[in-house]
Amino acid sequence: MRHWLLKSEPSAYSWEQLVADGRTAWNGVRNFQAANNLKAMAVGDRAFFYHSNEGLAIVGIVEIAKAAYPDPGDKTGRFVMVDVKPVAPVRVPVTLAQIKAEKKLADLALVRQSRLSVVPVSAEEWRILCKMGGVAP
Repeated sequence: MRHWLLKSEPSAYSWEQLVADGRTAWNGVRNFQAANNLKAMAVGDRAFFYHSNEGLAIVGIVEIAKAAYPDPGDKTGRFVMVDVKPVAPVRVPVTLAQIKAEKKLADLALVRQSRLSVVPVSAEEWRILCKMGGVAP
């Protein structure tokens, strides 16, 4: 199982909305590197749900429910989407400030490549972030 972090502005699509929906297509990704990360996902992989721009915190954990498939909103046919479903909220939101303050997370893609909306998370980073969020890895 691999781990990821997915970013969404709460005003566009929030954790609360995902919980209410029960499942959603993670679409609209138009950066090639982020899209390649979507293509690398497998059913059962886990990802943090991160509120970007407003909130700046990890607020939940999702599971990849369907592997990459064509994004119908992309008329070029180059981009994909995946389906995700909520697993659990984190007990304590993990803020970007807390993440940046943790030296062991200095290489986290969220910190190094802050503009990417889909980034990988190593097993060690996952463990640290789960601990910070008060959830089991």
